[in-house]
Amino acid sequence: MAFRWRCFRLNQYQPDRKADNPISFLKGFRGYLHTDGYQAYGKLENVTLVGCWAHARRKFDKAVKALPKSQQKTSSAGIGLLYCSRLFEIENRIAELSPEERKKQRQSQAKPILDAILAWVKTRNAAPKSALGQALHYLVEQWPRLIHYLDDGRLEISNNLAGVGRESILQWINKRNMPAYKVGRLWKFKLSEIDKWIRSGGASEESNTEDNEQA
Repeated sequence: MAFRWRCFRLNQYQPDRKADNPISFLKGFRGYLHTDGYQAYGKLENVTLVGCWAHARRKFDKAVKALPKSQQKTSSAGIGLLYCSRLFEIENRIAELSPEERKKQRQSQAKPILDAILAWVKTRNAAPKSALGQALHYLVEQWPRLIHYLDDGRLEISNNLAGVGRESILQWINKRNMPAYKVGRLWKFKLSEIDKWIRSGGASEESNTEDNEQA
């Protein structure tokens, strides 16, 4: 029997990204917190920060696209992107399992890949301001947070689900070449289907927006 997730989303708008905003909004919160690389989250107390592999993959994807097509697959950027994609492939396969089983499968399937990524990144060199340099820097700096999703099967590999909004839904529609008359009846679509697509990394691959994190 497939495991059914129950969750809710609570959003708060702020006109700026001052560090006081998350500190005030999350006052009293304890537990795991999925985040991007925004430094202000590091000032929170009594929370375990869980990093976002979608952000990491997006940076490698950007580095790949900066190269000539003939060099993309065999480049360091291409290898980094492949590593990230393998982690998302695992998440796609285990998405319907219970938290306990997901944790077990991550330990057996994802951890060896994570160990390989860490060993690999230590052998890479790139100009700090280059697209590859930024991708490698993000990976190293965020590493302690990026591996926390192994600790609990309830956790996600990315914070993509926090961004289910207009942009993600439009990407989901465009991916399916959906005709206009169906878009007008979007309220009939199950949010769970969009969630599953986002969990697998679909939205992060197609996003053309710049990351908001200060990494």
